[in-house]
Amino acid sequence: MKNKTVIYLLALAAFLIGTIEYIITGIIQMVATDLSVSTSVAGLLVTSFALSAAIGAPIVIALTINFDRKKILLSMLIIFILSNFITFFSHSFEMVLFTRILQGLSGGIAIVVAMAVATRLVENEKRGSAIGIILMGLSSSLVVGVPLGTFLSEIMGWRGLFVLIGLITIIPLLAVYRSVPAIKEQEPVTIGMQLSILKDKRIVLAVAVTLFYVGGYSTLFTYLTPFLQASANLTIAEISGILLLAGICSFIGSSIGGIAADKKGPKFTIFTGLILQILMLILLALIGGNLVGIIAVIMIWMIATWSTSPAQQLYLVTLVPKSPDIALSVNTSFIQFGFALGSGLGGLVIMDTSVLNLSWVSAGTVVLALLMTLMLVAFERISSSKTLMEKC
Repeated sequence: MKNKTVIYLLALAAFLIGTIEYIITGIIQMVATDLSVSTSVAGLLVTSFALSAAIGAPIVIALTINFDRKKILLSMLIIFILSNFITFFSHSFEMVLFTRILQGLSGGIAIVVAMAVATRLVENEKRGSAIGIILMGLSSSLVVGVPLGTFLSEIMGWRGLFVLIGLITIIPLLAVYRSVPAIKEQEPVTIGMQLSILKDKRIVLAVAVTLFYVGGYSTLFTYLTPFLQASANLTIAEISGILLLAGICSFIGSSIGGIAADKKGPKFTIFTGLILQILMLILLALIGGNLVGIIAVIMIWMIATWSTSPAQQLYLVTLVPKSPDIALSVNTSFIQFGFALGSGLGGLVIMDTSVLNLSWVSAGTVVLALLMTLMLVAFERISSSKTLMEKC
């Protein structure tokens, strides 16, 4: 693979951005106490990051589509670094909330542009692997970034952690400055051309797949701790070990998905991932309190879920090869919306029924993603048949 070092440094940037996004969940009590707000109010620091990334990133990317992608990436990394430094001096909840919005916007744009840049730095047959490497960086923030960041926050304070991450982000910033060439669209892309992308039924169906499979994942994973406690009466130490294994499997899944998308094609990888997710979620509902079985099923489920993401991103890149940033940014927004959908749906399930029903609801949501995928394939075949008939 060409430019492998640069790709891994872009993955480091994704890791640092992901850590900043998810770290609040690990230090929320510390932050709430320090800022003199309730835990529920402190939770807005998670929501504000996600919403600014989901809503703001596609708008900014659309408005800057004809700009040099290298300059956009550099600008967003600089804003991300500065926002982390500003957090150190923020002593009111409102100021920290403002910095979270900046972090979500700049971080969300940086990850999307990094993936788009990565696909242009490697050979065509390695684009899925390049996306997978960057997503590995993002997923590893859950495995390494959050627990390590929580530990360091106890030592240096939560504000010091933000400064540390800001300083480390200078490394990928310098790598982009020195090693990434100027990347601009060969032909100008108008707003009308960008909006026309959303008229493509394939893209609409593809992002619907993202919404439902991420929603299905989030429905269970958000409440995995109470689910495991109810399923097998596990201790917190045992649950922590399972969560660590789940995080490692998400890292492995991102890598496998990228490689499989390159070798077998994105649609094959998406189908395989979705079917495995559904089977594992159903099995999880039926397996009872068998601890070894529960761990094995969760590991396969996590690998299947995270292997779907790079394949899905690569598929969208192939649909819009000239300006992949737009399709990737829209897909990233639907990932964030999927997390919101799943956590809300899971909350309703817990309120109205048993926590043990989460895996059934999660499986049903992923079935919707599989149906969207079948519709996508059917639509492509019908379109191909019409094209052949017109040529004849």
